[in-house]
Amino acid sequence: MRSIKDETNLNQKKVLLRLDLNVPLDNEKITDTTRIDKILPTINFLLKSEAKIIILSHVGRPKGRIVKELSLKPICEDLRNKLNENIRLVSKNIKEIKSTDLFNKHSEKIVILENLRFYEEEEKNDNGFAKHLASLADIYVNDAFSCSHRAHASIFEITKFIPSYAGLQLNSEIDALTKITSKIQRPITCIIGGSKISSKINIIKNLIAKFDNIIMVGGMANNILKYKEYEIGKSIQEINCDQIIKEIFSLSKKENCKIIYPEDVVVGKDLNGTAEIKELDNISKDELILDIGPKTIKAINLLIEESSTILWNGPAGYFENPNFAKGSVEIAKKIIEKNKNNTIYSVVGGGDTVSLLNSMGGISNFNFVSTAGGAFLEYLEGKKLPGIRALN
Repeated sequence: MRSIKDETNLNQKKVLLRLDLNVPLDNEKITDTTRIDKILPTINFLLKSEAKIIILSHVGRPKGRIVKELSLKPICEDLRNKLNENIRLVSKNIKEIKSTDLFNKHSEKIVILENLRFYEEEEKNDNGFAKHLASLADIYVNDAFSCSHRAHASIFEITKFIPSYAGLQLNSEIDALTKITSKIQRPITCIIGGSKISSKINIIKNLIAKFDNIIMVGGMANNILKYKEYEIGKSIQEINCDQIIKEIFSLSKKENCKIIYPEDVVVGKDLNGTAEIKELDNISKDELILDIGPKTIKAINLLIEESSTILWNGPAGYFENPNFAKGSVEIAKKIIEKNKNNTIYSVVGGGDTVSLLNSMGGISNFNFVSTAGGAFLEYLEGKKLPGIRALN
């Protein structure tokens, strides 16, 4: 896979730069700029190389229709301020744009084409649409790892028509995930949350064979507690997953990987309620498990202390209510402490976990923070991502 940083002559070359600028919008205002901030190094590299940049991206799910609220206009404005560049949003129908239309002035360095998903051809991986996009530039760069599990026109099919490269952020993402799945420094621990074990069973199976410890938190831990015949009250759970849990414990025993789940919990009567620490044999039928308890925090932090590598995907509780955020916050603090001592390599992924770290101002204290959701998980599962396959 060729990296754009190894390309020596980009002077005045037109570069199609595929980014994931799918940021959360509220009344056309950006509420979290993490995804934008992470791609700035690639844009700055191309600017320094005197390239002409044509940014491609999508926002939301307009399903082939023009939806005003999903315009890239606020993203264009945010980039304009951060880069101090006069960036122009091209709202003309992409299928009618020609390469000669894009840079009106010699001084113009960056243009952004409107939301790719306004066109149904994008998600259909349409050959003609991909060929047309390729005709707009000299070089294509994929710096959207988080979209690379999709075989879409601007991710997969486009590489058939234009010299194609990986961007700096995409390379960083793959390097980080390779370090925790192939070039492992042991002991290695995974903290994994989420509500459904079934959606992550293949990831867990893949990691059991490679990791020393897998810590289950969040909703999926409730399923394990129920499997172990503890009362879980009104807690979030997944039905019919006993066989999956049995497989996990059986495989972990075979591969000598420890499965850790809560020793105690924090409960509430509802999501907005107050917190009460409970032993596992003392949970009432009208209570919700919403965080891990102090014994569990202590056990997890001890494993983090003993680990050389850690992967974290999914908070430990309902952190949106501060009463149930202690488990997630304490885990984050422990990893940050180890990071500052240079005694751990840490990778974190998943929107909720990134949101938690943002609220703590802790993003910069992890070795790598992935904004990818599905692509991050599919890579961990061992799947070949279409966008990466296309670049190879």
